[in-house]
Amino acid sequence: MHPQNPSNSIRKFFAGLAEYTFQTRLGVADPQLVDYVSDMLTRFVRNDAMYRVRNGKGKPVLQVAEMLMEAQQRVGEAKRDVHRHIGDFTLFWTGLYPESVDKSRKLGMDMLLDYREQGKRAYWIASKIESSSQNDAPSEILQRLSDGFELCAYGLREIRNEWERSDDGDAPKPFLLN
Repeated sequence: MHPQNPSNSIRKFFAGLAEYTFQTRLGVADPQLVDYVSDMLTRFVRNDAMYRVRNGKGKPVLQVAEMLMEAQQRVGEAKRDVHRHIGDFTLFWTGLYPESVDKSRKLGMDMLLDYREQGKRAYWIASKIESSSQNDAPSEILQRLSDGFELCAYGLREIRNEWERSDDGDAPKPFLLN
């Protein structure tokens, strides 16, 4: 028997939760969107992925307002990448940890921002910039994330509820893909 790659196990866990939540509980039959959400959750397990946008001095950018300023200084695919990250970052926090958004927005420049509006706008901007990378998210997915930001954030809240129920042992574990 071969030991399983931990990141593969995490990906399967999030894929199972996302599929169950979006398809079964919310009735969202959009496999590409569900895969995107699963991939985002898997990426953001690593703190360095969540704070991967860097300023000109190479320091991680921690607030959305700073990320927006960085995006303004970039062009082409680099600009698309930062806007996509802003969308992912705001979706992650508003969906999974909305209580943290309220606390963190009271500090620094983000207190003037609406994370939902910034996330929707960031995904929309990213969807309008073409990418030549085969590994990048298709523009259509980014547009659907922009249009359905609130639904996706609600789906993430439901994913959190599912894993918290699973941790408590009160609910059956979601089906995990092989």
